[in-house]
Amino acid sequence: MLYYMIRLDNTMATETYPTATWRLLITGAQDGPTNMAIDEAIVIAVGEGAAPPTVRFFAWQPPCLSLGYAQDAAEADLERCRAHGWDIVRRPTGGRAILHIDELTYSVIAPASDPRVAGGVLESYNRLSEALVAGLHRLGLMPERAKPIYQDRGALGAACFDGPSGYEITVGGRKLIGSAQMRRQGLVLQHGALPLEGDIARIAQALAFESEGERRALEARLRFRATTLHLALGRRVTFEEAADALAAGFAQALNLTLLPGDLTPRERELAEWLRREKYGHEAWTFRSVAVSDREK
Repeated sequence: MLYYMIRLDNTMATETYPTATWRLLITGAQDGPTNMAIDEAIVIAVGEGAAPPTVRFFAWQPPCLSLGYAQDAAEADLERCRAHGWDIVRRPTGGRAILHIDELTYSVIAPASDPRVAGGVLESYNRLSEALVAGLHRLGLMPERAKPIYQDRGALGAACFDGPSGYEITVGGRKLIGSAQMRRQGLVLQHGALPLEGDIARIAQALAFESEGERRALEARLRFRATTLHLALGRRVTFEEAADALAAGFAQALNLTLLPGDLTPRERELAEWLRREKYGHEAWTFRSVAVSDREK
């Protein structure tokens, strides 16, 4: 069985960690409700002690617009999404909308007591970003953790890639990976999107605007503020190559042995239930969001 165990390179990480063994899952392309149900099923299983901490890589089929946990569903353009054949799902994590298409998505699930994710949200984002940076180095990039080069005025826009937050990954000042997190009952779920290729501005076709001028303005901002792996490297990278590089980055930066595995029967059962009863339901996807939630 293949596995990743790479000694920590202290030039690449700011902290050291005790050696640990986590599970590596590569679950392929699923629809949006299934992907979010799998993530939550792993969270539950890890919390029960029925599964180890896990790094997961996956894709989306069909393409899917995911809304943040507290995002107003009115920011999505349902008719345009249907016309393009794009699903809509609500994530269990926060943040703004992402169009999952031509990308690799990662998720990390671990107890909040693990030193790799312990402390506050920003602390754990920064630690996990070291792993993402290490993986991108292996592909030939020189990424950085974001230092936003502009000041947003007024409310945040609906699109996640409309500029980086201070913990996220940029190349040449343009956002490359967007991440979001959930912390619940002593557990941490962080997942994020690495666009592999295609037009980073396509999400503008999935969002609602009062005018076409506003849509075109977002498209222009996205092409200026964000990028894809293809544009950053000048060559196409397959899902498999990107997953291999990021897995090695997690092993290197976090001092992990990653053992490839599968979902357990318990996780599969939970995922099927969560897809049926939660993530596949319009009551969840288009639920009303309290103002207090949106301000979080």
